[in-house]
Amino acid sequence: MFKLKENQTNVKTEILAGITTFLTMVYIVVVNPVILSDAGVPFEQVFSATIIATVAGTLWMAIFANYPIAIAPGMGLNAYFAYSVVGTHGNIDYMTAFSAVFIAGIIFIILSLTPFREKLIIAIPDNLKHGITAGIGLFIAFIGLRLTGLITSHPTNLVALGDLHAPQSILALIGLAVTLILMTLGINGALFFGMIITALIAYFTGHLSFDQGFVSLPSLPDGIIILNPFEAVGDVIQHSLYAVVFSFLLVTIFDTTGTMIGVAQQAGLMKGKTMPRAREALLSDSIATSIGAMFGTSPTSAYIESSTGVSAGGRTGLTTLTVAGLFLLSAFFGPLVSAVSGLPAITAPALIIVGSLMMGSISHIKWNELDEAFPAFLIILSMPLTSSIATGIALGFIAYPLMKAVKGKWREVHPLVYLFAVLFFYQLAFLPH
Repeated sequence: MFKLKENQTNVKTEILAGITTFLTMVYIVVVNPVILSDAGVPFEQVFSATIIATVAGTLWMAIFANYPIAIAPGMGLNAYFAYSVVGTHGNIDYMTAFSAVFIAGIIFIILSLTPFREKLIIAIPDNLKHGITAGIGLFIAFIGLRLTGLITSHPTNLVALGDLHAPQSILALIGLAVTLILMTLGINGALFFGMIITALIAYFTGHLSFDQGFVSLPSLPDGIIILNPFEAVGDVIQHSLYAVVFSFLLVTIFDTTGTMIGVAQQAGLMKGKTMPRAREALLSDSIATSIGAMFGTSPTSAYIESSTGVSAGGRTGLTTLTVAGLFLLSAFFGPLVSAVSGLPAITAPALIIVGSLMMGSISHIKWNELDEAFPAFLIILSMPLTSSIATGIALGFIAYPLMKAVKGKWREVHPLVYLFAVLFFYQLAFLPH
């Protein structure tokens, strides 16, 4: 089924690779509920939904695509959901926001079955793609700093350095230092082990307790959130969430496709410039996004942490089958995860470090060409300052064709980019945001 001999691997190697991938990305079952709970979603709901979406997408990848690439709710997309969609729209609760995620997932499935997705990826300028990734990284790092009190509000300058003597700040700095040391030493699962060590320090210093125990059956307090697709469509139309749906689509398409190609190249699974079974692989993410929205989590994405499993020898879907099985097992440790996630100092270092890794995209921007660099810079700057990923994307897409036109390079801009620019301008000028 997994063609182990054809891919020059064996069962032991694949299982060890799956364990490695799991350890590097299991932090999401802690961090995702922390972020989405700020939007009012019950912790238990997000915890269970995160595992359901991860298992669904990763199993699809394992069985139908046979790739060692794991799927889970994406970092940055969860922040956009909590702080931009729900946080800045007074009349939109998380139930309505999940309708937008669900519709984005359905559209995502349709696009994955057509050539349009590939055309869209080609149409968007590379510098805007890099700017989006870097901007999201800066945004979630800022969230991590704010959650721990390392950065606080300031009446004049908006933000200022927090109280570094506060227990929360000290613990966060220790956690950040420990995790960075582990990552520098190249230890697989550094983010996860960093949280474990920080949690142990918090426990022995009296800042963490496990009053609810460690193990329990998984639960969904809100049940299935999206049952009727037509109601979801109605929510999107009623609240004019078109830009939200588009933003989810845009970020997920680039993030997932780029990650899949990168990991496939690392594993030596590409055939020239093409990715075999690409349609099956792309469907894993879109299906997981739709299922995740039904139960209560933000859009999913292919995880770059899958590269650690590939480094350990993973080449087939048996690696991801192992990842799915381990995530399913983690569903029974809700009380433990709840206690740990209740202390931001434990989870914030992961946000800060993942943000720094995403900022690496900034090196690929053509800074010596103003018409390429400034729209990307505008995206990076505006995402954390406006607390809105969608606004950052919109400003970049509006600025890019305008600057190209002024420089006489309007023919270099794909017609789809002009279309996006007009839609984003209309959204910023006339729709609530």
